[in-house]
Amino acid sequence: MKFCTVDAFTKTLFKGHPVAVCVFDQFPHDDFMRSIALEVNLSVTSFLVPLQTNHYAIKWFSHRGRELHSCGHGTLAAAHVLWTEMEREVNDIIYFEGFSGVIKTWRSHPAITIDLPAMVSQPTTIPDGLIDALGTSPVCINECNSDIIVELCSPQDVFDLKPDFSSLFELGVPKVIVTAESGGKEPYDYVSRVFKPKSHEFEENIFAETHTKLAPYWVEKIGKTELRGLHASKRGGGLIAVVHNNERVLLTGEAVTAFSGKFVGLRTD
Repeated sequence: MKFCTVDAFTKTLFKGHPVAVCVFDQFPHDDFMRSIALEVNLSVTSFLVPLQTNHYAIKWFSHRGRELHSCGHGTLAAAHVLWTEMEREVNDIIYFEGFSGVIKTWRSHPAITIDLPAMVSQPTTIPDGLIDALGTSPVCINECNSDIIVELCSPQDVFDLKPDFSSLFELGVPKVIVTAESGGKEPYDYVSRVFKPKSHEFEENIFAETHTKLAPYWVEKIGKTELRGLHASKRGGGLIAVVHNNERVLLTGEAVTAFSGKFVGLRTD
């Protein structure tokens, strides 16, 4: 079994989103994979099994032992391991078959592109208590799959934001995505942070799902088809997003292997 930890959506060690990746010849029992994810204790552990040439089955488990339906940063990390640690050809297209369907990935050295469904948001009213919880007034508010997208005036407003998490928790919103346009003054087009009021982590590292929502949002506002996004959490991270007909989002980012090794005394029976 191949085991690595990978920092996704960054080219700098100990930045981006850390993910564990395990490659098996066949999937062990779910309880065993769940135990590995709990032991590793990163937000996500990706498990891979080869199906045929350049096709892999993939499963994702959270650090709380819950199986996830999809995970873009876990998929990017898995693709990185196959190309850098298991010697897949640079020009290969790799397909991952998971719970939510097939994810296509390809490499333009040193970055990796993943093809994901776009998630289009709609304008909504400001939830009661949101302004007080954030401590700032938004430019506008959108809703996407129960998450709230809050646009602020400037990137600095996003960087400086210190929300009241107890007040955010009372809103009952799964995620609050805060974002702002750079206005062409920075090497990125938009900046973002993600708050999870009901999570013990409170603030998320960079992950792909956020940008399948933000990329269509900013494409419509900025008018560019290719956008550079900066994630402003403590670990940071960044990516390039290309939107096709508000149906697909191509997310391109780099990754770096932090650790590579094996489980000692590992048994899968």
